[in-house]
Order: sequence, then C-alpha cells, then structure tokens
Amino acid sequence: MTTAVELQHYISGTWFQGDGGIITSVNPARPAETVAQGLQAGPADVDRAMASAVAAKHGWARTPAHERGAVLLRTAAILEANSRAWGLELAREEGKTLAEGQGEVLRAAQIFRYYGNDGDREAGAVYSSPRRGEKIFVTRKPLGVVGVVTPFNFPIAIPAWKIAPALTYGNTVVWKPASTVPLLAMRLAQALEQAGLPAGVLNLVIGPGAIGTALVEHPALDGLSFTGSTGVGRTLAAAAAARGVPIQAEMGGKNAAIVLADADLELAAEQVMLGAFRSTGQKCTATSRLIVADAVADEFLAGLAARARALLVGDPADPSTQMGPVVSADAQSSIQRGIATALDQGAGLLTGGLPYEDAARADGHFIAPTILELTGASHADVWRDELFGPVLSVRRAASTQEAFDLANDSDFGLSAALFTQDVTLALEGMEELDVGILHVNSESAGADPHVPFGGAKKSGYGPKEQGQSAKEFYTHTTTVYLRGGQVASHRGASA
Repeated sequence: MTTAVELQHYISGTWFQGDGGIITSVNPARPAETVAQGLQAGPADVDRAMASAVAAKHGWARTPAHERGAVLLRTAAILEANSRAWGLELAREEGKTLAEGQGEVLRAAQIFRYYGNDGDREAGAVYSSPRRGEKIFVTRKPLGVVGVVTPFNFPIAIPAWKIAPALTYGNTVVWKPASTVPLLAMRLAQALEQAGLPAGVLNLVIGPGAIGTALVEHPALDGLSFTGSTGVGRTLAAAAAARGVPIQAEMGGKNAAIVLADADLELAAEQVMLGAFRSTGQKCTATSRLIVADAVADEFLAGLAARARALLVGDPADPSTQMGPVVSADAQSSIQRGIATALDQGAGLLTGGLPYEDAARADGHFIAPTILELTGASHADVWRDELFGPVLSVRRAASTQEAFDLANDSDFGLSAALFTQDVTLALEGMEELDVGILHVNSESAGADPHVPFGGAKKSGYGPKEQGQSAKEFYTHTTTVYLRGGQVASHRGASA
C-alpha cells in the first residue's frame, strides 16, 4: 500500500501544518486506503493568507508581463514533467481513470502555457479623440487580491484555468480547493513555487466550506472566482454582491444531447457515451439528458445501451479501466437515491441502475453506467435535477422543434450537443439552443483554453472563463485622456 502524503498549507512562501480538525483524502475505489492526510486550516489562516496576498499584490502587479509569464511557462514545464506521477495521484484521489488523470495534468500545463504567453498579446487599446492634440488610451489593471474556490471534479485543471489568468494579469491569489481532493491542489502550489513564483502571490488554504465563506466575507477581497454547486454559488454570489465584490461563478448543468434522424448514429452513440460516462459523469458539461428522434430511437438506444454495458468499470489506477468510481460515499448514495426516485416516477431502465456485488467493486464508490428512458409527458425529477454521476435520462422527439424545446426545458444552459449531417439544422440549432457552449457532432463535454467557457441561464454568473474573456474578470479598465499640454499649444502656435 502506498504511504499517505502529508497535507500542508502554503502562505507567504512557507509550507506549514494546519491546527484544525483532521482532513483525509481517500481512494474512492478502495475507501480504506488513505491517499493524503493532514490538519485543516482555520479562519486565522485565511486572515494570514489574505494579509500575505495584500502585501505581495503591488510588487506582482508592477512585475513586467513577460516576467510573470515566464513563471507560468516554467510551471507548465513542471506539470508536464510530473504528469505521470501526479496523474496517478489524481486517479487515486478523485477516481478518474489513469489516462484521464494524466490528461488532466497535461491540460493544466496547456492552460499555464497559454496564459504564460499573454505578454505577447495586446495589452490595451488606443482610440481617436475628437479633440486636437489628444489620444484616448484604455489600459487594464489587475483587480488585486482574488479568491479562488474550486471543486473536486477537476482538481488541477479548473484551478489552472482560474489561477493562471489571475496571475498573468497581475493579481495575487488565495485559493481554497475542495477538501475531498487536496493532494492535487498541493501539487499545483508546489509547481508554482518551484517555478519561482514570489512569496505571497499564491496562498493555499485547505479546509471545509467555512473557509470559502470566510474568504468571500474578508474585507481585503477584491474578486472571487468560483466553480461548484448552484446552491453554494448563489450563496457566495449574494455575499459578494452585498459587499460590492465582483464574482465569476460557474455552477450547475443539465446538458442535453440531441440525435436527429439524419445523424451518423455510430458517431453519435460513441460521443453520447463519452459525454455521459467519461469522468464517471462528474463534470458540469457531462451529457445527462438525451433527446432522440423517434425514427431512429429504437436502433440508437439499443446500440447506446450495449456500449454502456461493455464499459470496463473498476480501479482507475488500472490502465485498462474505462470508468472509475464516483468521488465519495455521499455522492454514491445521492446518485443511487436519484435513480431509485426516477424508477418510482415511471422511468424505464435500459441498462445499469443496480449496485455492484462483486468483491472488486462492492466496497468502492462505484455506480454502473445507467440509462433511463422517460415516456409520455413524464416529469421525473431526473430530467431536471443534476445527479452529477453516470446517469443518462432519455426522451423521444417527434420533430426537430420538439427536440430543441426539450433540450431547452431546463433552468440550466451550460452545454449541449447536436448530432446532424444537415448544415441547415445545425444552423437552426445554433439559433434555438440557449446554452453557453454548443458542440455539433461531438460530445457535450470539452473546452479549449483559448476560447470562452461558461453557461447561459442559471449555469453561470459574471464574465466567462478562459481565453481572452478571462481578462474581463481579472482586470478592470482605465480610460486615459492624454493631451500634449504646452507641447500641443506650442505646435499650434508655430503652425
């Protein structure tokens, strides 16, 4: 058995043990196995972290953009060099497959490399003035001290896409990761330290949800970036708004895939399966609803269910595993209750739904890939509630418009997937589907670091993440009216 890693916090360039209650990270495939353990941070540590970030913010903001970027580029190289080891730790701690864990560490490196090169991009704008002898400049300045609160499901990639732009635009950061996945947070902080990030620019405090509350209520906070549940996001947004603190929040999703009658059914089945069951369905962009055209529904659903049954579900550290466990016993219980409720409300079970009984999986937090079909005007909770697991609910549609209407039948609007070979229908879907991200002929999950990421409706709040959109949150503009003064007057007199 691998020895558990000792968890530590990072403030002012120093690693230290907490003085709160014990925090333990376990392997969800084998819950008796401890991956990492330490003591929680407390409110006093939040105060120290904020004071450290305040002390460092002026110097970091005045550091040239290319120097800041060099730290991020070195961080990317460190992440790449450790992708195999840290990817295995991610698989053991969070439950992703080994390939996904290593891929996530490499995605974090890609994000740091993208923002590390930001010094080569435009840094402001020049506008013409209606007055002689004057130019109008729009410059950008960092917010200051930014709080970052991140979820369990992408324990290094989501922190990367918040922390990298925060740092490249000159902010300092106080970061609270999900307490279920603290080891990968510590690894990212170690990479930034090794890359030469000055003391105080990044501060890591690991602890319960109360740490996030203390962070958003701290008087020194200049902005907050959050990814997590809708309930927690709304609470933090309300607290931030009451103090006039800007917030960027990415919250829930109940993403639909639409398979129209003319779709490439083999491609659609593969992509819907990946969208629903990759990462054990534990991602905000996962496919959790499916709408299939009546004309192809029987054929398509039979093939999709066969693919789901064939998935190799097991220990995520085994390279042959295709789907691992969910993150915790609480998550497992909640998802199983959601499935049972759907069946009680009249859903038909196409595959999955039952607990594993074999010795290799019975003790772990495993959920079988589950597909539920809803019939008629069913109002089953599973169509609207985010279970955040490998559960796909299905409806049939008699027309393209009905399919679009069913996809929009949600409070959320993060992502959707549309499968069709008709460009006219694809263009119609672009107009009809009210989401922040639309994939045509690919799974609903997935986001590249150079383009905006975020949802419509109740899935998002504030500016979008990633790409140059991140600049809209992590900086504010200063419009400068610059006149030549006496020089302009002198030139006018000489003429």
